Amino acid sequence: MYSSEVYECGPVYVREKGELRCVKTVNCDGARQYAGCKPHRLFERDFSVRLCIDSTSQATSAKNDDHIVFTYNKEGSLRYTAKSLFDICLLFIAENVQHVDSLVGFPEQMADRLFATAEEKQKFSDPLIAPKALQVFSEAYGELVLKSLCLRDRGPLVCERLDEIKTFRGLRCLDLFGCRLGDQHDIFKHITSEALNSLVQLSLGGNCLSDRGLQTLTAPVRVMKRGLENLQLLDLSYNQITEKGIGYLTCLPKLKGLDISETNVKLDAGLKELLWNKMGMILSEPPVETFSHSSCKTEGWAEQVINQWEMKAAELPKKEPKPRTNALHFYGRTKFVREALNSTPTKCGQRVGKTLWIQFLKPEPSLKRKPSEHSSGIEGTLATQKKRKRFSTNQEQIQ
Repeated sequence: MYSSEVYECGPVYVREKGELRCVKTVNCDGARQYAGCKPHRLFERDFSVRLCIDSTSQATSAKNDDHIVFTYNKEGSLRYTAKSLFDICLLFIAENVQHVDSLVGFPEQMADRLFATAEEKQKFSDPLIAPKALQVFSEAYGELVLKSLCLRDRGPLVCERLDEIKTFRGLRCLDLFGCRLGDQHDIFKHITSEALNSLVQLSLGGNCLSDRGLQTLTAPVRVMKRGLENLQLLDLSYNQITEKGIGYLTCLPKLKGLDISETNVKLDAGLKELLWNKMGMILSEPPVETFSHSSCKTEGWAEQVINQWEMKAAELPKKEPKPRTNALHFYGRTKFVREALNSTPTKCGQRVGKTLWIQFLKPEPSLKRKPSEHSSGIEGTLATQKKRKRFSTNQEQIQ
């Protein structure tokens, strides 16, 4: 198939002392000649050069620059230092984190650095890569990735990043106050799943929930006995729920605090009796500090990732070439944001002024009494104090 002939190459030049010297020539007969002949010019005098830039070589050089650290010494000169093999491997895994099957058993200290490197490469901002990348970390490290998540008044962000939020496991505190999610939002399936069995505090106030929404939310707990097993604090304020919806909450075994302020629930003796008999709770006269939403903050490795999502969602669209229209849009948006921040919460579209707090807490075992016993005890102490005052005044008059 191949010819046995060997084709000779052309003339061979060697550069010596800045000049090209021919060491091999080919004559007309094809015979090789080696001679110390005179230097030959490789190009003619009028030769011109056109520079062509290869895009592939630029991309390769850019990748190679990531493996080099540029520093300055004391004299001010630039130094090039190669990165360690560990840093190079860490960078490679971070750039391809979406292809990693599992990080179970990977040391936490190294995983923390790997997460920070992937965050620096903005792997968690890409909607196509972020769900898979976050799932790999969440399955292996749970609450270290995210222990507490606060998305108060960020309903559009919840809908936009729902796939990423569903990957978080081991959350202990979740604040979705004011997101207006409604009764049939997909995030409720994740809240009642095994991934969030560790949830201790949940805030669903201002989400336009009704009794049907509470029925759907507690269905896995009532039917299959799973989900929200460790929930202790639940905020349902500013929703359209009634006493019927409160009855669905009796299946939560460890619930210790319930906020139903500004709802359609009527505060009467029947409600107090229901919550005492079914859940062992009594009405708290002063507002409970744990429901003030100050304790729930985003904490974990993914804290900066959530901040990046919020900043990206808050970015204004590109300006159009109409300055007057842009000004109207800008000032209109600013006014709307200012009013939303300074206004009081809404009860599913209805503005609420002064809040009527209806918060129930489970008392300590040593103080457990029926509501009637608490009131009778207070009345008894007041009666004894009045008798003592009357007795002391009578003694003073006799003296």
